[in-house]
Amino acid sequence: MNPDDVFSDFGDIEAFSRVCRIDSIAASAAGRVVAEVRWPVSSGARLKSSLWELDPHGEKRARRITFSEEGERAPRFCADGSLIFVSRRHGGAGEGEPRQTSLWRLPEHGEAHRLAGFAGDLTVHGIAEDGTVLASTSVLVGSNLDNDATRRKERRESERSTILHTGMPIRHYDRELGEACPHLVLVRPDGGVVDLTPDVDAIALVGVTADISPDGRRVVTTWKERLTGAATRANLMLIDTHTLEQTPYLSCADGADFTAPVFSPSGARLAVTRTTRPTPTDPQYAFLEIRTLDGDADAVVADVGDMTVKEYTWQAEENLLATGDLHSSGAVISIDSANGRSVAIVTGGVFASLATTAGEDVFALRNSLLAPSEPVRLRHPDLPFALPAPGRIGALPGRLERVEVEVDGTRVGGWLCTPNSATISHPAPAMLWVHGGPHSSYNAWGWRWNPWLAVARGYAVLMPDPAMSTGYGHSGLKRGWPRRPDVVYRECEALFDQVIRRDEIDHTRTAMLGGSFGGFMANWIAGQTDRFDAIVSHASLWALDQQHRTTDLATDKMRAHGHEADNADWYRAFSPNVNLSRVVTPMLITHGDQDYRVPVSESLRMWWDLVSSWDGPPETMPHRFLQMTNENHAIVRPSNTKTWIQVVLAFCDQHVLGAGPISEELVS
Repeated sequence: MNPDDVFSDFGDIEAFSRVCRIDSIAASAAGRVVAEVRWPVSSGARLKSSLWELDPHGEKRARRITFSEEGERAPRFCADGSLIFVSRRHGGAGEGEPRQTSLWRLPEHGEAHRLAGFAGDLTVHGIAEDGTVLASTSVLVGSNLDNDATRRKERRESERSTILHTGMPIRHYDRELGEACPHLVLVRPDGGVVDLTPDVDAIALVGVTADISPDGRRVVTTWKERLTGAATRANLMLIDTHTLEQTPYLSCADGADFTAPVFSPSGARLAVTRTTRPTPTDPQYAFLEIRTLDGDADAVVADVGDMTVKEYTWQAEENLLATGDLHSSGAVISIDSANGRSVAIVTGGVFASLATTAGEDVFALRNSLLAPSEPVRLRHPDLPFALPAPGRIGALPGRLERVEVEVDGTRVGGWLCTPNSATISHPAPAMLWVHGGPHSSYNAWGWRWNPWLAVARGYAVLMPDPAMSTGYGHSGLKRGWPRRPDVVYRECEALFDQVIRRDEIDHTRTAMLGGSFGGFMANWIAGQTDRFDAIVSHASLWALDQQHRTTDLATDKMRAHGHEADNADWYRAFSPNVNLSRVVTPMLITHGDQDYRVPVSESLRMWWDLVSSWDGPPETMPHRFLQMTNENHAIVRPSNTKTWIQVVLAFCDQHVLGAGPISEELVS
């Protein structure tokens, strides 16, 4: 699809899968704005990215500025106006050697040049005023930056893939731990590389978040340590960039972790998130704090109201900008760094990739259920002001409406998408979607869980924000804890029952869909009721005693829910596999083999239970299992995303609308 095209045919899933999408933006002090734009390659096997310059005044079309076959990503501006980015484009690797992931600098005028290359992956964390870049890269255990590429080649050629574990954790989301470990590195403006953590252990920098002070003299980073009982703790460490001396800065002995540290413009303050650990009585709570690096002053805790903060950046020494989920939508707020008080700058969308200039301009990506991420200028008389960019969406096939219902004295809200074709004489079949998390919100555009694809098919889609959803303060997170599917379903069902009473919605034809925690809800609901004609369960939990020990978050799961022998009533009431005999609704199970958050063993066991307990002729069994052998917890390849959408909708069409069975051509 041409980047300048406007997409509006939601009945064409193939075309939808090829729409450009914007992942991040960066702004220079002088006001230049650059976006990372991604789109599927012709085969659909992966997304390719390039960098585009945007007109900050919104008067000119976006202009592509990088063109390599390998693509470019992660743009960031230096103080001198040059642009840093990451790419595997040609340059630096020896003849016959695999291309390295490299850091590149593009001056305001002239050609890009390579600063440094690495054998492992590369993440940029910050840039000092002199142009020194702080990044992290993975290095084989027992290697260093000088011999890492050689040792990787030897390991690859010998087809050796063994890992010797010495403790927990051993996985992180979709990655194996123990083969390589992250190192923090500095890349100087002249291309010189300094390994800040040459002797780091295997888990210290797993999931690292870090920043470099504006003067480049020190780095602050998260630093994990192993504790007894298979637990870990995330502390903050300060590193002197000249001596490499490491000084512990923040550590919580009372069950909390620190993450996402960001230096203030002077380097004297630090914004950081302190996160508590889940227990049987309380979920994980996050607190945005502002701390002074030199001195014993108490932390200033930001008053963010009901917002669940997702991202923040300093606009000036006096104020911090933060964005996150709020009441089934989102907002950007400005926080006074002296007292923590906040005021809203803009609401009405989910905002990310905050970028500030030397003036008062703030740029961000705005996302909603009405449109995917689009770059906007926030400091403008008509807030927010959209900038022309690739990947525009045209007319939607239906209407979006905010709906609410009262359940046990609490207002439960959500979004209802209704097709334009729905009338009293032609009512629309209804879908109930339950989001994952459970600490999440249905408030933004999705490229796989996109309601408009179902709406174009004639379905009405309800997306509630029930108990434990983000954007409703700590009380919202706690309601329904510890992961009570009965509480969540009571709220979802009440809202669903309210909307399907409408004349333009057909209450006799319904489906329920969910992924991750929503998939767990799908499995649990299947054992409680036969009211739905079809249920779709993605990346779902089936046997909780099994999943809690095999997920990469096993420590938190076992801490919150305990051993099944000690918490038998909870496991008996809420583990979906207990009610296998009551599952009569046709179910579509989908799962990626490389999912470590909810291991595929959950769906394998569920599939065995469903198939082996079916007592009719095998050809009459209604359940189906879509297995994706090279996908993780999400579905990231465009070709697999397209197939997933087609199979999910075809399964619902079959059992809700009476259409024919799923065609094998969809997956072949």
